[in-house]
Amino acid sequence: MGAALVVLVAAGAGWWLYRKLNGNIRTDTAAEAELRAYERERPTALVTDAQNILLIGSDSRAGDNRKYGRDDGGRQRSDTVILLHLAADRKSATAMSVPRDLMVEIPGCHGSGGKATGATTAQFNWAFEIGGTACTVRTVELMTKIRVDHHMVVDFSGFKDMVDAVDGVRICVREPIDDPAAHLRLAAGQHTLDGEQALGYVRARKSLGDGSDTERMDRQQQFLAALVNKVQSNGVLLNPARLYPVLDAATKSLTTDTGLDSLRDLYGLVRGMRNVPTDKVQFLTVPRRPYRQNANRDELVQPDADQLFGQLREDAPVTVVPAKNSGSGAAPGERADATTGTAGATPNPTYSGTNAADDLCKG
Repeated sequence: MGAALVVLVAAGAGWWLYRKLNGNIRTDTAAEAELRAYERERPTALVTDAQNILLIGSDSRAGDNRKYGRDDGGRQRSDTVILLHLAADRKSATAMSVPRDLMVEIPGCHGSGGKATGATTAQFNWAFEIGGTACTVRTVELMTKIRVDHHMVVDFSGFKDMVDAVDGVRICVREPIDDPAAHLRLAAGQHTLDGEQALGYVRARKSLGDGSDTERMDRQQQFLAALVNKVQSNGVLLNPARLYPVLDAATKSLTTDTGLDSLRDLYGLVRGMRNVPTDKVQFLTVPRRPYRQNANRDELVQPDADQLFGQLREDAPVTVVPAKNSGSGAAPGERADATTGTAGATPNPTYSGTNAADDLCKG
């Protein structure tokens, strides 16, 4: 009887935890409806079992995020957008950042009030303000011809909570940081950042490096690589006591499509990725350069960008190497094998970036 009681209590607690975590996740039904309406113009997935997930970091200042800046009536743009490609064999994952200031073709979309907008050429992060998640998905698909299978939107507070749930993430700072706008002050050297500090680190721009969004994306990729490495290296995925806070923080921060809006769906996604070696979790940025009409904006470098999009679309291997090892001095995201500005595509191009196995505190 005692044993039976223990089993019942454990089962009841497990069911309660499952329902709590499952209830944390928000479903973006509006985006689902919008994407269905434009199904005919969306690209077709070419490789069965490969998945492309669009990760969107919202810069909304509403609610708990108002301390990070002015709330312009609830308006928001996509502060960070990453297209995560999971190989069909689940032996590699490639995360491609799309610069917020990249000049792109934004298709006609519907805003939150249902008002239709015409197609326009504008910086990429306007798509999220114009038509929310669906407009961002369609803009990425129009640019890359890659079918986006799922999407997730994460806000500032959710990002902080996930970092705190893994007891912080170690990074190395080569020069002191004092950025009041990002609420961040750090001395040079090694630091284990808590959630608040981590948010400042990935948001800071004007006081670090050359003040460009390019350097900020580099830091975001490096930090996410360190976060992946921390989760895989400290037994979080195999320890229920440590996994629950991570799942609680993650599920509270997510707004997803219907294909990922349950704990079962997310578990299936994580289970498929848990055996991916850290050196096969790669980060890079779309090949880009300063926009010819405005140096404060970006444009794609062709044919390099289309070649990268084609590799991801066809689930072909993408090789990412650190800039310091590429021998070309290429910035992250640029073709690392290209020594000139000419086209000259190579059979197996490599791209400058980082991966989760890199230890940025060494060397």
